[in-house]
Amino acid sequence: MIKAAILGHGTVGSGVYEVFEMNAEKIARTVGEPVEVKYVLDLRDFSHLPYGHKFVNDFSVIENDPEVSVVCEVMGGVRAAYDFTKRCLLAGKSVCTSNKELVASKGDELLRIAEAHNVNYLFEASVGGGIPIIRPMIQCLAANEFNQICGILNGTTNYILTQMIKNGVAFEDALGQAQVNGYAEADPTADIEGHDACRKICILSDLAFGDKFDPEAVSCEGISRITLRDVECADRLGCVIKLIGRAVRCADGTAYAFVAPHLVPKESPLAAVEDVFNAIMVEGNATGDVMFYGKGAGKLATASAVCADMLDCIAHREHRRRISWGDGSQKLLRPLDTFVSPWYVRYQGPRAALEAALPCESVREVGGELAASVSALSTADLKARIAKLEGHVISNMRML
Repeated sequence: MIKAAILGHGTVGSGVYEVFEMNAEKIARTVGEPVEVKYVLDLRDFSHLPYGHKFVNDFSVIENDPEVSVVCEVMGGVRAAYDFTKRCLLAGKSVCTSNKELVASKGDELLRIAEAHNVNYLFEASVGGGIPIIRPMIQCLAANEFNQICGILNGTTNYILTQMIKNGVAFEDALGQAQVNGYAEADPTADIEGHDACRKICILSDLAFGDKFDPEAVSCEGISRITLRDVECADRLGCVIKLIGRAVRCADGTAYAFVAPHLVPKESPLAAVEDVFNAIMVEGNATGDVMFYGKGAGKLATASAVCADMLDCIAHREHRRRISWGDGSQKLLRPLDTFVSPWYVRYQGPRAALEAALPCESVREVGGELAASVSALSTADLKARIAKLEGHVISNMRML
């Protein structure tokens, strides 16, 4: 019998235990023998649960038990999660996680430790919850060079924008609805300011391009400044607003990576992705565009992905998965100032001045203001041209 441990008994941790109990027979058939969760690490008191006797609050119990061969880390954050993950790997135990912050910031180091000790560090659930994306990239699409990754990577912001677009709900009210429905935390900063999506696009960039993309260095813009007027302007231009994470490979092997709200044409598949759903488009030089779609979070969906990684570790005890990327020394991240894209500009002032400053393709009047779609310009060029309009530009966003 295989023995496992779970670090953390929050939403995902309790879901992992539930999946192992619910699907015990299927899991045993999959790996060839039963799998038992021997320990659950949490400082809180869960003695009332039927499996309350399995709880421990001393990590060293798990670390020093030779029976435990695979560990699930779903604590969140970096400090304790990093320490415990590293110690598990050094002790010869494979670790699986949904902790996107840890993978994005320390994944390169943890993968090297895993390789040195012939164990696995797997993290399918760190991007897209239950949506398969990591494994397809490293297996099914492994023969491709990746040209671009582009996606809706955060369900909370997508829910808020859907409420604004479909129901005319103002941002603050839509955020409140998301919190009431359990889609947003009491402190929603990581979601609405784009940090969650940034960690995810960094992980996907690491895998796609082979070197570390530091979340601290990647440009990150959220949705907190988007108004219903922007939503209306986007509609008049045939678009909807989505928070998009993008990674774009250049001919010399460097890449752009960033998170920002975009105007997405209504005919794009991404425009139809609503509520808490995520969608990730991956462009390979052999496959072309491939799209992965589904709920990007949720207790059992995320737990399912973690459990699948744990079963993969068990199945590959003698031959670890080859996953790695560099430490960032290749410096692949390009400055966003040179990235060229079309733009949306919302402006209040003389139309002649707007068209003189910017190469406008389409201009619409919306409530006494002008909404313009602008031909492709670099980020730096757009900023310089906007400066000439002397503060009359109310907002601007990229167009996909």
